[in-house]
Formats: sequence, C-alpha cells, structure tokens
Amino acid sequence: MKLQVSTDGGARGNPGPAALGFVIRDAAGRTIEAVGEYLGEMTNNQAEYRAMVAALTRARELGATDVEALADSELLVKQLNRQYRVKNAGLAPLFLAVWNLAQSFRSCTFRHIRREQNRAADRMVNLAIDQRGVVRERSTDAQDASGDVLH
Repeated sequence: MKLQVSTDGGARGNPGPAALGFVIRDAAGRTIEAVGEYLGEMTNNQAEYRAMVAALTRARELGATDVEALADSELLVKQLNRQYRVKNAGLAPLFLAVWNLAQSFRSCTFRHIRREQNRAADRMVNLAIDQRGVVRERSTDAQDASGDVLH
C-alpha cells in the first residue's frame, strides 16, 4: 500500500513550546488521518525531525509498503536525501531514527514542498501547541482538515 505523509514541526521561540504535525493520505489523495502532538520545549529543527519519525511510524502501523514523505523544511529534506550533512549533534539521533524507519518500507522518498502546500500539517502543529496536547482528526473526505482540496 502506498501512502503519502506531509509533516511539519514548529517551535514558538526556537527553542520554545513545540509540536509536530502530520497528515497521512492514501494513493487517491484522501486524508486518512491528521495528527498534532505537543512536544514541550525544543527547537524547530528537532520538532521537524520528530514529525517525520511520528509520520513514518504511523504509516508503518497502517501497513504502508511505499511512502512519499513531504516536508516544508529544506534542511530536513536535504539531510535525509544526503545532500547536506547532519552537523548538529542533537539532530543526529533523530536523523538515524528517520533513516532506520525509511528502511522498513519497500520505497521511501523525501520531497521538499513549499510552506503553503503544507497548511494541513502546519495547522496540526498550531492546534497541538495551543492545546498543549495531542490532536487527531480522521477523515476519508475529498478535503483535508484545513479545507484544502486534496490532489
């Protein structure tokens, strides 16, 4: 089964109160679920990596064999595609966690998208920070939780 995950992480203050967000879509582009999770105090980059770990973990739980992972963090995507080295010691274990999860799929690709193409995952980040908790939305409608038409 092929799934697409869109991920985002954010910290207000960097470091500051942080959360992860992700949206999982099926091969037809329908949203399966959207999740936001408050993480406490950390940097934006740490939250971005934790979002990817959470999304890939959930995709594996759902039985995905092939994953297209989208993120608006250029640093994250370029590091995962081995275009940039991971220089920050705090990100190295998170990079390894993502890398190891990616190996559990038949294929797993990482692609950078523009921020405005990632509104649904960003929305989940902000809801989780605002609520200081976990936010879940499940849907198979033709639109995702933010009202964006899926493609």
